[in-house]
Amino acid sequence: MAKLSPRAPRAPSKVGPAFSFHGRGDLGRETKPLVQGHAAGSPSPNSMLRVLLSAQASSARLSGLLLLPPVQPYCLGPNKWGDRPPGGAPHAGPVQGLQRLLEQARSPGELLRWLGQNPTKVRAHHYPVALRRLGQLLGSQPRPPPVEQATLQDLSQLIIRNCPSFDIHTIHVCLHLAVLLGLPPLTLSSSGFPSDGPLVCALEQEQRFRLPPKPPPPLQPVLRGGLRLEAALSCPRFQRHPQHHLIRSLAEARPEELTPHVMVLLAQHLARHRLREPQLLEAIAHFLVAQEAQLNSKVVQKLVLPFGRLNYLPLEEQFMPCLERILAREAGVAPLATVNILMSLCQLRCLPFRALHFVFSPGFISHISGTPHALIVRRYLSLLDTAVELELPGYRGPRLPRRQQVPIFPQPLITDRARCNHKDIVAEGLRQLLGEEKYRQDLTVPPGYCTDFLLCVSSSGAVLPVRTQDPFLPYPPRSCPYTTRDPAQRVVLMLRERWHFCRDGRVLLGSRALRERHLGLMGYQLLPLPFEELESQRGLPQLKSYLRQKLQALGLRWGPEGG
Repeated sequence: MAKLSPRAPRAPSKVGPAFSFHGRGDLGRETKPLVQGHAAGSPSPNSMLRVLLSAQASSARLSGLLLLPPVQPYCLGPNKWGDRPPGGAPHAGPVQGLQRLLEQARSPGELLRWLGQNPTKVRAHHYPVALRRLGQLLGSQPRPPPVEQATLQDLSQLIIRNCPSFDIHTIHVCLHLAVLLGLPPLTLSSSGFPSDGPLVCALEQEQRFRLPPKPPPPLQPVLRGGLRLEAALSCPRFQRHPQHHLIRSLAEARPEELTPHVMVLLAQHLARHRLREPQLLEAIAHFLVAQEAQLNSKVVQKLVLPFGRLNYLPLEEQFMPCLERILAREAGVAPLATVNILMSLCQLRCLPFRALHFVFSPGFISHISGTPHALIVRRYLSLLDTAVELELPGYRGPRLPRRQQVPIFPQPLITDRARCNHKDIVAEGLRQLLGEEKYRQDLTVPPGYCTDFLLCVSSSGAVLPVRTQDPFLPYPPRSCPYTTRDPAQRVVLMLRERWHFCRDGRVLLGSRALRERHLGLMGYQLLPLPFEELESQRGLPQLKSYLRQKLQALGLRWGPEGG
């Protein structure tokens, strides 16, 4: 294994190398109150994970509970719930005033009093507000208020009497909150609304009455442990509308509840949504090391994917030795999976020499030439060969033959073309500032990296017309810079859009960091344009002033005085 470049010392993490699924870091800590760290009405990750793992939950009930929208204070109102008070506006003040009183109640008894003493002002949407506030009170720290069982029973009966007037959405949310209130540690064993209690049963009955009749489904076995997690993570609606706080809490699941398929789904979720969650990534690394003998390379490529994409090298000490053993064992079995694993390691700046020897060997290249995925494998091998050229001066093994090399990324990425980005307005700003002849847009430079904007600059800092210069620097880079007769510099303006970063907005995705690293090593001078700065510019005049300041900070000149 080779470290491609020295890394800065990493800040100490709360997750040690011997990470355990039992470990509880800052995420999902059980000592937190229900609403700490979440939206005011959102159930805690631990509560939802208990629902996931509860022994009696079926996959259908599980999916319905997971995908109910959290109750937010700003969505609780007559207009949102389809329950407009009679007479419209004249009743809006008292109705909303009662909602505020419920949200500020200091005890379950006070909740019951506000609901019971104001029957003319109570609307259907007030009951979810009361249940949400009850959950906050029961989960409050350091000591929840005393709760009398009679108070909870009276509140339960009040909701049961009125639930026939609820619309289907109100019933859904009340049922969702009632189930969560029956889970520890929010309530004592003698309190709350148990899953077989009268409130939950009444709400489920009302829900059945409102739903259209369906043909009886085939009998579903009770799903347990990891199978239930697979069912939830595989649900298409959950993948489209993920609940990130629930995903983070999976790091606390027990090892026996997690299967390879669960961990693959989790890894794919992190990569798809750019979630750089160290605790979960360490959990995946630990799982990979612990289950090494049972995992093949096709599974491993999916488990390793988020590490490269999210630019995260785990603390797990056996992570790289484990991958080297798997590559040595499986390289000839699944060529595409082997190359995919190496691509992730290339983004992490860690490539094992032994695996490089194998994928650059004539036998491997000949083997993949006749396969359906030959072009994508050649593209990946071309990128690996570029990494060897630029970052591994000590490598002395075989290389990809020149006739087999193809451009790596010959055009802008699909995500950049599909999303509304800043490229058009930056191009217009450069056109008005420099003139069309002074820059090139979307130019692909050898060995195949697409640049956003490229400028040619003289040794004195003057921006030159691109048509009078060769915009490409030689590749491979010449070992001695004095052998070139071209004194002009090439400046590449790099748009750093929001989706080029992990979700926290601070760490570049692995592919973007790799491109910038390689362009810099080839001799291009990079000028990043971060999305925060671009978004703060109001209109084209401000953007032109911003670009002028950026270019002048590099010592660039243009116009009549710039030549």
